[in-house]
This record gives sequence, C-alpha cells and structure tokens, in this order.
Amino acid sequence: MLTSKLTDQAQTTIPQPVRAALHLAEGDEIAYVIEGDRVVLTKASVVTRDDPFATFGEWNSEADQRAYANL
Repeated sequence: MLTSKLTDQAQTTIPQPVRAALHLAEGDEIAYVIEGDRVVLTKASVVTRDDPFATFGEWNSEADQRAYANL
C-alpha cells in the first residue's frame, strides 16, 4: 500500500508509482469518485465539447460549472 501525508493546506504529493500507473504528467487533471468510505482516483479524460457558456465569462465560475454539469 502506498501512502502520502496531507499538509496543513490540504495538499499531498501523489506517489511516483501512482503517477506512473495513471500516466500522469504536469498539468494533467485528476478525477475523484467517492464510493462510500473509499475514493477512486483516476486520470481525468479530456472531453472536447461545445461549452454554451464559454462566451459568458461571468457564468464560468466553478459554482456555475457544478450547477450546470448535468443539464
């Protein structure tokens, strides 16, 4: 089992064997799926899709993305 510590700013280093297994590189995004008391970490897939809100910067906050994610 691989472990890492959480800093006082809620940051951690992903161990090198995990980065290698997921083929992670600098700038890659990570996806988290919560399954009960476990979290599955994966490399986020790059999805190219039309963003109907891209023109409206004021509607492009993280909160807006969460609110409109399943529309």
